[in-house]
Amino acid sequence: MNAIIFSAILGVVMMFTGIFTNKKPVITLTAIIALVVLLSMNLLNSHGIFSIQIDTKGLLHFNKMGMFFNTLLIGATLIFVLLSGTEIEKLSDKTADYYALIFFVLCGTAILTSFNGMLMLFLGIEILSIPLYILTGSDKHNLKSNEASLKYFLMGAFTTGIMLMGIALLYGATGGFGLTNVGTGALPPSSGVQGATFLQVAGLLLLFAAMCFKVSAAPFHFWTPDVYDGAPSVFTSFMATIVKAAGFFAFIKLFSANASLLGPTWTILLSFVIVATLLAGNITAVFQRSIKRMLAYSSIAQAGFMLFALYSNNDLGTEGIMLYTVAYCLATIGFFAILMKVKDYTFDGFNGLASTQPVLAFVATICLLSLAGIPLTAGFFAKYYMLASVIKAGGPIWIVVVAVLFAAVSVYYYFKVIQSMYFKEGQPETSEITSGFKMGLLVLAAGIILVGVLPSIVLNWFYF
Repeated sequence: MNAIIFSAILGVVMMFTGIFTNKKPVITLTAIIALVVLLSMNLLNSHGIFSIQIDTKGLLHFNKMGMFFNTLLIGATLIFVLLSGTEIEKLSDKTADYYALIFFVLCGTAILTSFNGMLMLFLGIEILSIPLYILTGSDKHNLKSNEASLKYFLMGAFTTGIMLMGIALLYGATGGFGLTNVGTGALPPSSGVQGATFLQVAGLLLLFAAMCFKVSAAPFHFWTPDVYDGAPSVFTSFMATIVKAAGFFAFIKLFSANASLLGPTWTILLSFVIVATLLAGNITAVFQRSIKRMLAYSSIAQAGFMLFALYSNNDLGTEGIMLYTVAYCLATIGFFAILMKVKDYTFDGFNGLASTQPVLAFVATICLLSLAGIPLTAGFFAKYYMLASVIKAGGPIWIVVVAVLFAAVSVYYYFKVIQSMYFKEGQPETSEITSGFKMGLLVLAAGIILVGVLPSIVLNWFYF
């Protein structure tokens, strides 16, 4: 409960900060302090030292995994602001409003990690999504940003309708909105008919489609490249990491207990979505000329791997989604921070970066290697745990082989960036880069390597 209450309060505080000062560095510093406070409150709640007790009438359920996931998301947001706060300041004079919206998004993520009913799932997704529509269109003088915001809003609103229809059908079948009520309306064996009722199946399928949209899984991924490409890069970094991870947690929590109602159809459906997501993300990313758009398609491919946690639904899958959240957030936030310093987002814009900015090129390489799942980086063990969880769950070997083959495809387009930085000549234009920014990138790269060598650091913290 601490994370929900304090994120909402601190969001309001950030709104008023813009009234008392117009100095952008002061506003950013205030946001950093607020994130540290929010992280501390969540950690105190996790260890039972200080927690605000409110009777939620069973609508929310707080457990260790949810609070640990909150810690990861808030920590990733703190890293995001430390590295990219100056880019938020450059957008406009509404810096305080942008930070307020980010805190409201964190309030939505905190609800998604603790919801215990369909209504709170809906509220969490809407509290998370509405600020994102605004942040996507925050660059008002850029037509692509306006277009991306409108497209995101219209498709998001349509998907919300699909989600509400699914919730309505489940309510009609079960008479309740709780997660534990979803399976109560299933036909008993004595009826002579096995499995769930039609309303339950239809409701779950509509919810599945809506959640696939939220995490940009195929075939509901078409909005992702245009929205990620059109949004300001600093907010694309935020959407592709913290927001996507929160969506996956809600997705897994919703279906881990209710997927059995769909019977054998569930594994067939999810297998199709996983393969389609890996195919659409990786193959399309190969042909992109813009690195930012390539990262948008690669985020779709990463979603395909993260879906394995839902497929396996076991302890390895739980550990894997934790590792994947850490690895993916660190690598993506780090690379986007570097991308925003380079004025040309094409592959040619990175030509010769290693000779002009060796620190940026080195950290970018570490981030790309992690995204590709190369050993000694955090991304390797993240992908390993995902694939191992499928094998442990008794899943078919062919889907693991397909995932490995597509991971090999991803190496190609990630290494195209490394090739441009180290093996091509050029003089890439970059904005001002401070020594503090370089130091922050090096610490981030060290963290990626440390988690890649000792993944138990993250897992032991969870089991502490």
